Amino acid sequence: MAAALEEFCGSVFWNDSFLARSDADLPVCFQQTVLVWIPLGFLWVLAPWQLLPLCKSKSKKSPLTKLYIIKQMMVTLLLMTAVAELVMAIAEGTGQYSLPAVRYTNPSLYIVTWVLVLLIHYARSFCLCRDSVVLFCFWILSLLCGILPFQSLVRRALQVGFGKKLCISPRHCSLQGARLVALPLLGPDSESSGFLVRTFLQTQCWRLAKGRSLPHRMIYKGHRKPLEIEDVWDLKDKDRTQALYAAFEKNMKTALRKAQAELEKRKRKKRRRERDTEHMNGMSKAQSQDILVLEEKQPKKKKKKGGKGDSSHKDYPKKWLMKVLFKTFLQNLMMSVAFKLVHDVLVFVSPQLLKLLIAFVSDAEAFAWQGYLYSILLFLTAILQSLCLQQYFNLCFQLGTNVRASLIAAIYKKALTMSSATRKESTVGETVNLMSADAQRFMDMANFIHQLWSSPLQIILSIVFLWGELGPSVLAGLAVMVLLIPINGFLVNKSKDIQVRNMKNKDERMKIMGEVLNGIKILKLFAWEPSFEKRINEIRACELKDLLKFSYLQSVSIFVFSCAPFLVSLASFAVYVLVDENNVLDAQKAFTSISLFNVLRFPMAMLPLVLSSIVQTNVSKERLERYLGGEELDTSAIHHDSIPGSAVRFSEATFTWEQDGNAAIRDVNLDIKPGSLVAVVGAVGSGKSSLISAMLGEMENIKGHINIQGSLAYVPQQAWIQNATLKDNILFGSELDEARYQKVIKACALLPDLELLPAGDQTEIGEKGINLSGGQKQRVSLARAVYNDADIYILDDPLSAVDAHVGKHLFEHVLGPKGLLQKKTRILVTHSISFLPQVDNIVVLVAGAVSEHGSYNTLLANRGAFAQFLNSYGSQEEGAAEETTADGIEEQGDEGMEPCVEEGPDDVVTMTLKREASIHRKEFTRRWALSQSSLLSPLLPALLFRRPGVKFSMYLRYLRAVGLGFSFCVAMSYVGDYVAYVGTNLWLSAWTDDAERYQNETYPVQQRDLRIGVFGALGVSQALFLFLATILSSHGAMRASRIVHEQLLSNILRVPMSFFDTTPTGRIVNRFAKDIFTVDETIPMSFRSWLNCFMGIISTLLMIALATPFFLVVIVPLAVPSFQRFYISTSRQLRRLDSVTRSPIYSHFGETVSGLSVIRAYGHQQRFLQQNEKTMDINQKTVHSWIVSNRWLAIRLEFVGSLVVFFSALLAVISKNSLEGGIVGLSVSSALNVTQTLNWLVRVSSELETNIVAVERVHEYTKVKREAPWVTDKRPPHGWPSKGEIQFVDYKVRYRPELELVLQGITCNIGSTEKIGVVGRTGAGKSSLTNCLFRVLEAAGGKIIIDGLDIATIGLHDLRQNLTIIPQDPVLFTGTLRMNLDPFDQYTDEEVWKALELAHLKAYVQELPERLQHIVSEGGENLSVGQRQLVCLARALLRKAKILILDEATAAVDLETDHLIQTTIRSAFADCTVLTIAHRLHTIMDSNRVMVMHAGKIVEFDSPEKLLQKQSIFSAMAKDAGITNTETTTL
Repeated sequence: MAAALEEFCGSVFWNDSFLARSDADLPVCFQQTVLVWIPLGFLWVLAPWQLLPLCKSKSKKSPLTKLYIIKQMMVTLLLMTAVAELVMAIAEGTGQYSLPAVRYTNPSLYIVTWVLVLLIHYARSFCLCRDSVVLFCFWILSLLCGILPFQSLVRRALQVGFGKKLCISPRHCSLQGARLVALPLLGPDSESSGFLVRTFLQTQCWRLAKGRSLPHRMIYKGHRKPLEIEDVWDLKDKDRTQALYAAFEKNMKTALRKAQAELEKRKRKKRRRERDTEHMNGMSKAQSQDILVLEEKQPKKKKKKGGKGDSSHKDYPKKWLMKVLFKTFLQNLMMSVAFKLVHDVLVFVSPQLLKLLIAFVSDAEAFAWQGYLYSILLFLTAILQSLCLQQYFNLCFQLGTNVRASLIAAIYKKALTMSSATRKESTVGETVNLMSADAQRFMDMANFIHQLWSSPLQIILSIVFLWGELGPSVLAGLAVMVLLIPINGFLVNKSKDIQVRNMKNKDERMKIMGEVLNGIKILKLFAWEPSFEKRINEIRACELKDLLKFSYLQSVSIFVFSCAPFLVSLASFAVYVLVDENNVLDAQKAFTSISLFNVLRFPMAMLPLVLSSIVQTNVSKERLERYLGGEELDTSAIHHDSIPGSAVRFSEATFTWEQDGNAAIRDVNLDIKPGSLVAVVGAVGSGKSSLISAMLGEMENIKGHINIQGSLAYVPQQAWIQNATLKDNILFGSELDEARYQKVIKACALLPDLELLPAGDQTEIGEKGINLSGGQKQRVSLARAVYNDADIYILDDPLSAVDAHVGKHLFEHVLGPKGLLQKKTRILVTHSISFLPQVDNIVVLVAGAVSEHGSYNTLLANRGAFAQFLNSYGSQEEGAAEETTADGIEEQGDEGMEPCVEEGPDDVVTMTLKREASIHRKEFTRRWALSQSSLLSPLLPALLFRRPGVKFSMYLRYLRAVGLGFSFCVAMSYVGDYVAYVGTNLWLSAWTDDAERYQNETYPVQQRDLRIGVFGALGVSQALFLFLATILSSHGAMRASRIVHEQLLSNILRVPMSFFDTTPTGRIVNRFAKDIFTVDETIPMSFRSWLNCFMGIISTLLMIALATPFFLVVIVPLAVPSFQRFYISTSRQLRRLDSVTRSPIYSHFGETVSGLSVIRAYGHQQRFLQQNEKTMDINQKTVHSWIVSNRWLAIRLEFVGSLVVFFSALLAVISKNSLEGGIVGLSVSSALNVTQTLNWLVRVSSELETNIVAVERVHEYTKVKREAPWVTDKRPPHGWPSKGEIQFVDYKVRYRPELELVLQGITCNIGSTEKIGVVGRTGAGKSSLTNCLFRVLEAAGGKIIIDGLDIATIGLHDLRQNLTIIPQDPVLFTGTLRMNLDPFDQYTDEEVWKALELAHLKAYVQELPERLQHIVSEGGENLSVGQRQLVCLARALLRKAKILILDEATAAVDLETDHLIQTTIRSAFADCTVLTIAHRLHTIMDSNRVMVMHAGKIVEFDSPEKLLQKQSIFSAMAKDAGITNTETTTL
């Protein structure tokens, strides 16, 4: 081969003697062949791939740019040079001298190459990303291979002068020059960079962010101004949630099918085993008493298993999730494996180069060029290593975000399709936790997954190389490592148990927290905050206890693994020296070994972290498998067959809520004709809502089926409103048809509301419709159904929450025989008797079965239960239908009422509605001003971005929470640790120099023992200091976690109601979930890592400076890299964007789950999935940008690290004669470590700064202004109020300081035990009155005196505990029924039963298996609305205060329950003062006095008899309601 090449070149191809001299050079033939062909071969192999865009006909060509033209001109220049050279060679060859073949071949190869380059440039103009990585690498290779011929050229120039003979060829001179000029231009588009290194680094970063604007543009922008979501790059199509989830779902379906088949097998085996056991028992019953005992126990176990409480032991499809993830992201995994493999191999090149460098320093005869070559090779190895590592990290982080996106999308989709039984197993809080904590765990895990194979590989390679250095002595070190494995195994198992427990605690805490936030108003009115605060703090205490244990285990783990490398090196060196007295530790062996041990340090430190991360992920994996493998909604009992003359047909339909539960509706046979209006009536709990749920497919089928022909629209009992504009809520994803839209708005009586809303139908509706009143919400919900234009309308009591006039209007214009829906099939659940004569058919339900059905007249003639019911309630209902009903959450604001003119009867609906809408007018105006900008992107409140950097005070605040003493001790422990570390290394350096000192002598034994002893002692002290530091920081961190959470919780429970009305729940939940998680687990680790890295860098630089003091000159420019400043501000902005864009994911999810039945009924699952994907993509965008900005920084930092290595080696070469081998080894082996540590330091600094934002966000909520103190020094006397007298003295109130008065100077006296009815149109200020009594609103003037005591002077709890309210919305909490009645355990069981008896619930509760311990599900969903209302009545009866406020509690209750409540209140509260906010006039006709309110003033206040006799507003209302005297309506 060599001979052929020599003939080809006409000179020597290779000769060692060329290198064995001080001015070494490479033979010309080698330069002309190998160095030329390497880059060309590289380009030729990869060129076809680069030319592919030319073959795609559809590609669109980009416009020409200056840069493109310059590039092409430069390449053309090179092409011309090559052509010229070939021509000259041919000309020269025709003379007397024949030229070697290489002179013809190389120019020809170059001509083809430059043509290829021109074509590639042209082809790239068809691509979105014009840069070619292949070309860039080709230029780099050309440059590297051209440097050696170029230096030969320069050296020859210096020797012989610049004459003709200088160049190998004219082409060579011009080519080298042209290449060096062309390289910066021919690399990727970079506007200002002309330097190779800059171009090189930018290209790498560009490669990482391919197809986007250069990362540094965004990073500089982020430094100059806060980043907005528009500044962040869009995602590539393949990284969008939709694409990711499509691939994930495809694989998931296959894997889940297999896992379910396995599950069935397991179940069959289990059943077989149980049968065998029973069979055996049957055979030998007489033989053994034990089996009888066993048999008795078994049914109990089964029973328990069936119960809901034990869902965690239910079997589920297992071991499929990991397989699915691997299959889905295989390409990414394979690419990252390739990069990691190259990196891992390169890691071991540095110690070998170090070995050569130490040998060079120790060898006085060595040529200087060798030292420089080793320095350059060290530098190049470090650069290559960092490029591979950054590509690997980029892929890993991308994998992490993509895994998280797929999982969140899967959880969301599952929530849309899961059965109601499975839904009950996990609350909204728990599911949100799956999204936030568990998906995040997978994301973190993905970053380290490759360490599973990489760490063992690095450990094995280290050991192989160490064997080469120390021989069998390395086995001693190995033995130490093997001993550490079982210790690690034990720690991992322990950690797993703790982690499982902790996740349960976290779920439980978030579940209660979610309920507290949803039911905060009840908590405040009943003064129950302390009970819930105690409950949450108890769970939190358990959580922190487990977290502390986990930290202890982590400390032990860190201790063991920080000891590991040192123990390994101590054992190896000691054995090496002791085994044979001829074995002397020299610098080469020691420092090559040390740098190998340092390589070993990383995989050994990572392995336990990866294992504990796997443990945590495993827990999350099981939770996700259980959730995603849960049963889906089975709608097989809902048929869609075409049956003429039938819209809905029930055939023997029997349905239940839970598979093993009692039937909620049984044997229903009904046939509903198309276009008919059917009313469903019945008492509370008779199964009306269940009948509707069965039609919607939400229930489990026992037998029979339901046939539905046509599309459905559904109006639920409690309106579900989205956080979107009013128009979007009505359109609900349908196309806009303006004429139909206007017709619907008019029919649903929404026009007056739109006039009063600041932006009309473009007004943004807050979360859960917070800024709409109950009636408005219900009408929007109805308008949504009407606009949807379905065939069948299912209406679950939509008229209960609206004013009676409006109810009548809605019936006439929408639901009734002449309404918009007259030709549609309508199934209306109602408690309102007045509309029944107008319906086609009435279905009467009793205990889940149809007792009778037929037309109104038929049922009356039958004289059945329905007729009796009508006779007893008919007359009062007739009246009630005409009356005013206040609606919904009117306490949001009764302000802004203009004095009302007398209105004609026709316009009464419009006037009522205008009033109702104006309730929130001020609220809207304020919101509108605030959210003009956020309307465009409601996800991102602008105020969250306008924020400077994190203040230093936040760090101090956290350290104060840790305890300043603790913090100081932790810092000192780290200082001790690193002092010992430097000591160990200096001692080792001195030890290795003994090899020189005792070169030809026997090594003294005592010297040897001293060296080993001190080395060991320093190492042990290093590990002990570290252990002390981690233990102390664990304690401090727990203390901080406890204090931060306590402050947050305590303040959130003490802030006024207005805060909850204006802050989305998702945002508060995010503080308790994500931010508290950060404070608990992330910040302590970040602080520890930061201290570790900081001390590590200081100690390394110190050691290099000790070896070569000149290094201090180099370190100054290296120590001030400005990019850290740019990066940190951008990184912080991106993390903030991440936080802000993450909340909407959870908010949207919560919204979806609460409106699940509506979404399913309309069949809009797909649209909501897409909405979720959009929300996810916005968040993914910010995370991707953050990842790229990290890589941007890492490349630059690692370059600085590589320079540190280069200069420490270079200075060692320069000062060769004055240095010992030991100190050079110490200096360079420390420098090799610095790259990684530097990278980590900045990473950890920014991570710490990013994470400390959590402390800032939590602190923000601890500083929200509180309401008045719960208890003050002035306590009311015992038994207050004893009489129940209430005096209002010129009482004024407003919602917020900037708004108008809602109550305008009310003055009145209410006597002891008086019964007062409060009436007035919507917005008159009735609900504000109750809010003032409980001081939910504080006075703006005047006072309220109860039994001679001004309520403003006492604590809120002293006031609220002594009043009782039956609120409008019945709110229940998860927990036992008893806890819902008496959270403080103040009353005996007898008293509780007595209250239940009076509330007519005793019979129901006695039938429950657990009675008072019956578990109430989230939001009280396992009780009907009427039963919930009765529970609220029982609460009031139990408390039995002297003053009772009844706030429209009858809105959601049928007449029978209403009658029960009224009777109970009259008898049980006879000796109390009762204020009733009237819903139906008949309920207050037997009051002592009636208070008529209008526009925040009392306009009439007298007994009903007197008011009826006068020409009063009240008599007009009574006349409208058909009430002529008080007697006719008394119950």
